[in-house]
Amino acid sequence: MRKGSCCMFTSGVIGAVLLIMGISLFVSGLFQTLIHNKLKGEITLTEGSKIFATWKNPPPPVYMEFFIFNVTNPDKFLKGEAKPHLTTMGPYTYREYRPKHNVSFVHNGTKVAAYTAKIFVFEPEKSVGDPNVDLVTTVNIPAVAVMNRIKGAGFWVSSGISMYMGSIGTTMFMTHTVQELLWGFKDPLLSRLKTIRPDTDEYFGLMLHKNSSDDGEFVYHTGEQNYLDFGRIYTWKGEKMMSFWKSNQSNMINGTDGSGFHPFLSKEERLNVFTPDLCRSIHMRFEKEVELKGIPAYRFTPPRDVLASGKNNPENEGFCVTPKKCLDDGVLDVSVCRKGAPVVMSFPHFHLGDEKYAKAIDGISPVHEHHQTFLDLNPTMGVPVRAMKRAQINIHLERVTGFPLTRNLNSTIFPILFLNESVVIDDASAARIQKLLLIVTLVSHFPLILVALGVILLVCVTHTITITHTLFSITHTKSILFSKVDDQDEKNGTYIGMMPVDKS
Repeated sequence: MRKGSCCMFTSGVIGAVLLIMGISLFVSGLFQTLIHNKLKGEITLTEGSKIFATWKNPPPPVYMEFFIFNVTNPDKFLKGEAKPHLTTMGPYTYREYRPKHNVSFVHNGTKVAAYTAKIFVFEPEKSVGDPNVDLVTTVNIPAVAVMNRIKGAGFWVSSGISMYMGSIGTTMFMTHTVQELLWGFKDPLLSRLKTIRPDTDEYFGLMLHKNSSDDGEFVYHTGEQNYLDFGRIYTWKGEKMMSFWKSNQSNMINGTDGSGFHPFLSKEERLNVFTPDLCRSIHMRFEKEVELKGIPAYRFTPPRDVLASGKNNPENEGFCVTPKKCLDDGVLDVSVCRKGAPVVMSFPHFHLGDEKYAKAIDGISPVHEHHQTFLDLNPTMGVPVRAMKRAQINIHLERVTGFPLTRNLNSTIFPILFLNESVVIDDASAARIQKLLLIVTLVSHFPLILVALGVILLVCVTHTITITHTLFSITHTKSILFSKVDDQDEKNGTYIGMMPVDKS
């Protein structure tokens, strides 16, 4: 009996100690602080960190899908008889390899410099059609670029160039294979111009010179001094700011390159991403919680005000270089960083844009789920588990004095193609992250485990004591009851023995 009592007393003391310890550790946040500090130390762009090797050579496959817009009624459109009618061709999918090279630590090791090469390999099994065979009719971008460059040079100069373009058969629309449109072809107009200006590139392609190329040198913060700076861009091409736009705010290089973010993200954060293709930084906001391959994630996506016009979002006023020709919501004129070519960027099908742009084109219909850009980030580690970067390349068509081909044109943002650059975490990387998240969860919740064990022990001891007390009460009651019965029997027996016997 004594041994049982000692055992229960010891268990009760241990349970109480575990409960007090657990509550104290939970309130102090000691274990959570320890694991957070450990992760902050590991998620840095430094030699030997868990993230550095995958940052230099990302294992998840990246795919670039091109969807080309084919014009079916170019003549009617040029005559002003109908809106342009577009059909979509594709996707034409390429596997994208993005290894970093010339990686070096600078500024006493607080920052790391690198170039990111982009290598594209065609994936026929993920594509619809053969880019070397499929023909597409689209805007003659070299011709429009030439007209745009000499705009304002005077009627006679423009007329002379127009006559010259007509003599070599240049029209407002061209037909080429998808391969030529993407990766380049020798353009007759550019070849003629090269004889006048030797620095002119006689080849044109939307992705010309992009294969096996890079966007220049980036210098990143390692995040070692401050975890919030992990992957944040310090300079691009040696500059802390750009010079394309009209305001300092628009020229700022903010955030990361989108390949990673600091750990312990919150839903309230505004995530900044610098995109060389747009020649600007954009931001993303939390949209919803998602899960992929057992990994919880926050989905961040650009809100409507990212590409809103300056009149609707004062932050964007600096992106309109020519005040009298500012565009409306959802489009961005990037001609200032495209050597004067009238290139306008938007989200696919003018998603999040002014509805007038989509209504001006037959075959354009924005759908949020299909055309949005988003990043699914694990909030604990800040790593992307899935990403979709979607953008549309358009050409600004308008009437140009001296060029009869444009006489029936109104200002039109004409879609050429849209792309989807996507990545989904591979199974091996997902398994590693799941394991790490499990460790983080167990360590962070260790005080609660102590509390749970303490409560269980105390409940067991209390229950045992209650059962013991109940059994003792029952046993004691039985003992008293039987004792009274025995006493009564004894009394009854004595009375019977003393009863007089009837002798009759």
